[in-house]
Amino acid sequence: MKMNEPVAGDSAEVAWAFPSVDPGAKPLGARILVQLRRTKQKATSAGIILVEETKETEKWNNMVAKVLEVGPLAFKKRDTMEPWPEGSWCEPGDYIRVPKWGGDRWEVPVEGDEEKALFMILNDHEVIAKVTGNPLEMVAFV
Repeated sequence: MKMNEPVAGDSAEVAWAFPSVDPGAKPLGARILVQLRRTKQKATSAGIILVEETKETEKWNNMVAKVLEVGPLAFKKRDTMEPWPEGSWCEPGDYIRVPKWGGDRWEVPVEGDEEKALFMILNDHEVIAKVTGNPLEMVAFV
């Protein structure tokens, strides 16, 4: 398996988790536009119904995202515009970990689906890590 390539057979799940939707925004300066992974709401084993507030908290606590676009100043020294010595931390198409709090977050309707697509713009230096395995298997603890 190539780095950042989902496990075979997961393509439909990856497409659902990261639907192709216009986010309606572009990153400026040293910012990065990402799409947060959607998570399916599962019923508890005891049949407990989660209140809407809990569902919303779980949705926005998600910390796995797909990089969609990198701003023109991202990963560059602000005074000289030279690339950072270590290079870009991520590129469009990479899956990354993002901060639980921070960034500008919004949702966009997905045609034919009641679950919305989630987006975030964050500063380049706020990227936590690059996901090197299957982005659907990464679990973040709240």
